[in-house]
Amino acid sequence: MDSTGYITLTRQSGLMREMQVVANNIANSATSGFRQEGVVFSEFVKGMQGGPSLSMGQANVRQTSFEQGALTQTGGTFDLAIEGDGYFLVQTPNGERLTRAGSFTPNAEGDLVTPDGYQVLDAGGAPVFIPPDAGTIAISPDGTISADGLLVGQVGLVAPTDTVGMVRETGVMFDAQNGFEPAGNARVMQGFIEASNVNPIGQLARMIEIQRAYEMGQNFLDSEDERVRRAMDAMLKSQ
Repeated sequence: MDSTGYITLTRQSGLMREMQVVANNIANSATSGFRQEGVVFSEFVKGMQGGPSLSMGQANVRQTSFEQGALTQTGGTFDLAIEGDGYFLVQTPNGERLTRAGSFTPNAEGDLVTPDGYQVLDAGGAPVFIPPDAGTIAISPDGTISADGLLVGQVGLVAPTDTVGMVRETGVMFDAQNGFEPAGNARVMQGFIEASNVNPIGQLARMIEIQRAYEMGQNFLDSEDERVRRAMDAMLKSQ
């Protein structure tokens, strides 16, 4: 295969990866706390000795949008949303992780947990405990939890020291590999859930654009294959 074919194939491969990312965004447009992803295309240029350079496109980098999602009022006691920059701290089997999905509930032991059963942590890394016999639960904007007017704990609000170094592990969980610190510009909204920040209409439009670009590349490959076949047939007939 000549360089033209390789260049087109790398483009097709990148478009396929972007299509998968866009499809995942659309599938999670109703997932609370989900963060939209995009694909960054880059160009790899290799100099050829004694000839022109060879350029190929790649799409190996995923970029996450950290734009605030819409806040939906639910009235749930342990439905929490974050307004501003910040994340809830959660204990998973793989270690501490950050999330914006705040649909929590106390488990049988009284620990505040996610729908997957992961413990919600305070700023010090300890599980948030809700007394089983607690009556009225109030959660203030700084995450302080009061039961019948008595302080019982505080939901931790943290911010990554490097958002670029954040690694998505699941749809709503992130690993802050470069560490995190207390969030200074964030507040908790009790009785609210943050919706996904995916723009479904924009993602559908992008999916159509990717499909058309992919079809154009495939048509080019088909035409190039036909051109090579005709050239080889002409050479064989001339011999």
